[in-house]
Amino acid sequence: MYEYDDFNRKKFILWAIVIAVVLLAAAFAIAVTQFSVTDVRVEGNEHYTDEQIKDMILPEGMLNNSLYLAVKYRSKEIKDIPFIEMMDVEIVSNHAIKINVYEKALAGCVNYLGNYMYFDREGMVVETSDQLTEGVPQIKGLSFDHVVMHEKLPVEDSSIFSKILNVTQLLAKYELEADKIFFGTEKDVTLYFGQARVYLGQDENLDEKMMQLVPILPHLEGKSGILNMENFDENTVNIPFNLD
Repeated sequence: MYEYDDFNRKKFILWAIVIAVVLLAAAFAIAVTQFSVTDVRVEGNEHYTDEQIKDMILPEGMLNNSLYLAVKYRSKEIKDIPFIEMMDVEIVSNHAIKINVYEKALAGCVNYLGNYMYFDREGMVVETSDQLTEGVPQIKGLSFDHVVMHEKLPVEDSSIFSKILNVTQLLAKYELEADKIFFGTEKDVTLYFGQARVYLGQDENLDEKMMQLVPILPHLEGKSGILNMENFDENTVNIPFNLD
């Protein structure tokens, strides 16, 4: 009797294992076939194209699966891709995912020993590259003798970073893309748009100056000279542009 019960118990365990394996195989097959990714949307990317982001995220073969990707990239901090802080994958449907890209907030960059050092709104150096990234202005006029990754640029007066942030935010507000921003010894500001320069002077009336610059800038395209907006205010009628 004992041997018979022991045999039945082993038989039951064996069948349970077989059934579990079959169910797991079936679940795996369903996951592979029913959640394979065929549609990918990308949002939040500026430094990289949609195709580049897809190449970073989508693996080969069976791992190209919406469930797997959603778990792997759940608010994942990215440490090995320049300019990207975080990415996550959202399941839109069984076969469709949305990749949300969260890029590092860049205030500008400086050229140092042939490389571009990108810094955030607090002056912290967050990335370095031998390429100048479109849409990120190059800051001129800052004095420093060394640069260390993940440390602040060692400028004499760190208040310059709040001024840089103010200028870059206003440029973004009015959809203006300056190639360079130059800060003079008195923290006076000059914007570079190709060969045309716009002298803003100190930070008085910067918002009004930027707003007025929007309709003027198209007329400066292809010209070399300086537009003097230092004394611009609401009563200004003429803004001088001096050709080189």
